[in-house]
Amino acid sequence: MFELRLMCPEDRVETLSDALDALDALSISVEDADAQTDAEQALFGEPGMPPPKEGWQRSRVLALFATREQAQATLELLQLQDFFEGCAVLGIQNVPEQDWVRLTQSQFAPVDITSEFWIVPTWHEPPATARIVIRLDPGLAFGTGTHPTTRMCLRWIARHDGVDLVALSRVLDYGCGSGILAIGAAKFGATDIDAVDIDLAAVESTVLNAQANHVVLRAGLPETIHGVYQTVLANILATPLKVLAPLLWSRVADGGTLVLAGILERQVDELKAAYAPYCALEVADTEDGWILMTATK
Repeated sequence: MFELRLMCPEDRVETLSDALDALDALSISVEDADAQTDAEQALFGEPGMPPPKEGWQRSRVLALFATREQAQATLELLQLQDFFEGCAVLGIQNVPEQDWVRLTQSQFAPVDITSEFWIVPTWHEPPATARIVIRLDPGLAFGTGTHPTTRMCLRWIARHDGVDLVALSRVLDYGCGSGILAIGAAKFGATDIDAVDIDLAAVESTVLNAQANHVVLRAGLPETIHGVYQTVLANILATPLKVLAPLLWSRVADGGTLVLAGILERQVDELKAAYAPYCALEVADTEDGWILMTATK
C-alpha cells in the first residue's frame, strides 16, 4: 500500500477529498496538521448536524492507494487542477504490511473507572486491584469505557454501590450502544435492566456483551420499554438529549434519578433550558471538557 500525503487549506478539504474519492483512493483521512501544538483546533460535531468546519486551517489529507504508480498518477492529475492551488505535496510513502488485529488490540488497554472497577479487553488479564470487571472488546457500537462520557456514567453507578440500593433496582440505559452502562449497573447489583437503542447492531452488541459478562438484561428497540425506572441513563449527545427531554423524564420514577452524558461544558445552559419544564439539571461530574448532568424526581 502507498499513501499520498497532501497539505491543504480549510476551504479545499472537501473538494480535494471528493477528487481523491473519484480517483479511486482506497481510503481518505483528514488530520489537523497542527495537532499536539498550541495551534491545535478542536472540532466537535453531532450526528445529523452539519460539521462546524470542513477541516482545519492547515489540514493534512492522506489517501491510500494499492500501488505507487496509482498514487503518482493521482498526484499528477491533481496538480493540473485549479483547486489544487494553495495545496502542497508532502510525499508518497510506503505503508508496510501489519498485523492489524494485533495493532488494534495494542491500542486498547484496561481502563480504570475506580481503583476496584475496570473495563478489560478479553486479551488482557484484569489488574490485581480489580474487584469488579467488565469484559469488553471494541466493536461496531459506541462504548468501550475509554470516552469521558462513558467513564463518568460508570463512576456514577459505582458511587451508588451499597449506598443507594434503590437507585439500581430498576435501570434504563437509553441509547445503549455496546451495553456497557447496563452491564455496569448489573455488576453493581441492578436486577431489572432495560437497554435500548435505535440501532439494531447496538442491540445485538449489547446482547452479546451481556452474555460475555454473565449478566441478565433486556435489550431491544426503544418501543420495548415499559413503566418507570429508579435510574434512567442516557449517554448520547446534546441535541438528541434535548429532543428526548419529555420522554426520558417520563420514565423516571418518583424519587428516581435521570443521568445524562454526551454533553460538552459549553452546552450546560442549553440542557438546563431544555429540561427546565420538567426538572432542574445539575452538573454532577466533569472530565476533559465533557460533563455529566443529573436530576432527581
